[in-house]
Amino acid sequence: MSGTDVQAQCAGGEGFSHNEINPDDSENRMIQLWVLPEHPGEPAGYKFYQPKPGGMTRIYGGSTDQDETFDSHTFIDVGLFETAQNTSISGPFLAYLTRGSGVIDGKVVTDGDLIRGEDRSFQATGDVQIIVAHTAQSAL
Repeated sequence: MSGTDVQAQCAGGEGFSHNEINPDDSENRMIQLWVLPEHPGEPAGYKFYQPKPGGMTRIYGGSTDQDETFDSHTFIDVGLFETAQNTSISGPFLAYLTRGSGVIDGKVVTDGDLIRGEDRSFQATGDVQIIVAHTAQSAL
């Protein structure tokens, strides 16, 4: 796995066993987000994503008529941006900057900042990785 790869796991009604260890001596930063399942008793599952540079990649949430992500009205997107690239985030959201720095509506944000907002624009001021959680009412 590279430093930008993402796993999404759904524990399901039966749960699952996993082991989170580093396979080598290199530093590995890990972020875990927990979302309640849309429907109790769903089967366990696992998905792997490699977010695409220059935009947002949906890694969680969507309807039952697709299989790219787990079905949920809660969406999680991962964005990879370079200096001066930007995106708009519509509706209420919670974002976490996991690498780099940027500006949200005139306010500088850096690695480790948690941002809560609604209808905002984000511009990268360096190489950035950002995680955005929002609900079905909002969209990116």
